[in-house]
Amino acid sequence: MKYIFVTGGVVSSLGKGLTAAALGTLLENRGLKVALQKFDPYLNVDPGTMSPYQHGEVYVLDDGAETDLDLGHYERFTNCKLSRLNNLTSGQVYQTVLNNEREGKYLGKTVQVIPHVTNEIQNRIQVLGEYTKADVIITEIGGTTGDIEGLPFLEAIREFALEVGPQNALFLHVTYVPFIKAAGELKTKPTQQSVAKLREIGIAPNILVCRCERPLDKELRQKISLFCNVPYEAVIEEKDVDHSIYEVPLMLQRERVDELVCRQLHLDTPQPNMAHWQEIIRKIIAPQHRVRIGVVGKYVELQDAYKSVYEAIIHGGVANDCGVEIEKLDAEDIERDGAEKHLKSVAGVLVPGGFGERGIEGKIMAARYARENGVPYLGLCLGMQIATIEFARNVLKLAHAHSTEFAPDTPHPVIAMLDEQTRVTRKGGTMRLGAQPCQLTVGTRTARLYGAFVVKERHRHRYEFNNAYREQFAQAEFVFSGLTPDSKLVEIIELPKHPFYIASQFHPEFQSKPHQPHPLFTGFIAAAHARSHAKPL
Repeated sequence: MKYIFVTGGVVSSLGKGLTAAALGTLLENRGLKVALQKFDPYLNVDPGTMSPYQHGEVYVLDDGAETDLDLGHYERFTNCKLSRLNNLTSGQVYQTVLNNEREGKYLGKTVQVIPHVTNEIQNRIQVLGEYTKADVIITEIGGTTGDIEGLPFLEAIREFALEVGPQNALFLHVTYVPFIKAAGELKTKPTQQSVAKLREIGIAPNILVCRCERPLDKELRQKISLFCNVPYEAVIEEKDVDHSIYEVPLMLQRERVDELVCRQLHLDTPQPNMAHWQEIIRKIIAPQHRVRIGVVGKYVELQDAYKSVYEAIIHGGVANDCGVEIEKLDAEDIERDGAEKHLKSVAGVLVPGGFGERGIEGKIMAARYARENGVPYLGLCLGMQIATIEFARNVLKLAHAHSTEFAPDTPHPVIAMLDEQTRVTRKGGTMRLGAQPCQLTVGTRTARLYGAFVVKERHRHRYEFNNAYREQFAQAEFVFSGLTPDSKLVEIIELPKHPFYIASQFHPEFQSKPHQPHPLFTGFIAAAHARSHAKPL
């Protein structure tokens, strides 16, 4: 088994996760089985209780693990099916070590960062290897080299690489080569300092991936090679992409990163065939059609808060050979100005998930506008609850209908807390999480889109459709097109007389890939394009 460790320097948000995922794409297309994992140095046990403003979206796996958003990149770029073994935080490490100490597993020894914490980190690499039987494990270390909280992880991978030997382990360091406008040139000093800090820790990178705004010329590469003690051919240019993150694998292939990795790790593999990936890029850069989609959220100013949603919309566009312009609309602006002002120029409305009362009325107004004006609507998690509340108020005439999450004393709690959630006191990891089966209703638009009768989709919520109102909604042609197999919980709703009005309690965006777009997003973009084609924007 071969191991690749991806570290980062100078600043955060350089794209280590994308680089790791893109490398995984290239190695998979060489016929290798790849597993990816993320080590996060923060002390939270998982990101499940962290604010989107702090951490971006929480990405949910099939087994219910709440993880870092980089795991979304891993699943979108590769064929990996991830589990809680693929994400490790300092909080999980220390929790395990302290539990072991309390149980006497260290036989009375003094518990220290070295070897106990570092051994636990290394153990996660070994456990993932045994579980996946992968040819190559790519491990991304979160944070920036030199951060105090990341030191145990760097020490752990240094020890691990020493144990498995240089022919089986490789260090890939992502760094930054900034362009200084006043000087009119790229500067290598931040990269030199970053590598020096890594070497102080005892890690000498084998490959340097240099993020930059301008191309690296031969002289700059030679300088970085000389001062960072890395071969010239291992100084890799990773320039900002022009159109899409899905260009990154092709960029790294042009730089021959996969060849370099295979040579250093003694892997004999054929050249990757990236024709299908090139076609995806063609459909993103030069699509046959174009459409504008409005995403009505409360964290729209932060790109990473709805990362999987935005990507799934793009995938739906790829499936329809349709370029998508995403208009990020703040629900509070709609609440203040009215829906028409912000939505009249979009061909489709999507309301994503979220928590808290802020912006709820604006989302309800957006759902009403879409329903009354025949605008394709896709609701995700909270977006389904919003559609339910709006329908109850304006079609069923249930005044002040609401969710008990936002209005505990509402006279019509059409959305209420799940029964099993009423006894929950702890916040982290206690929602309805992970992949759950859903029985689709024969003859519905949803069933036709899926082409199946039973599907499994990932959840992350505490509140659900209140079954006390099910008959009343059904009589008004509010169709329940997906239920749990025991019929106790509503999973998907749709309005059959509307051009496209579907909302799910689950998060379909978590299972969408550029080469396997999710059927709900595919259908949504198709309907939005049909509307924009009939009525030019």
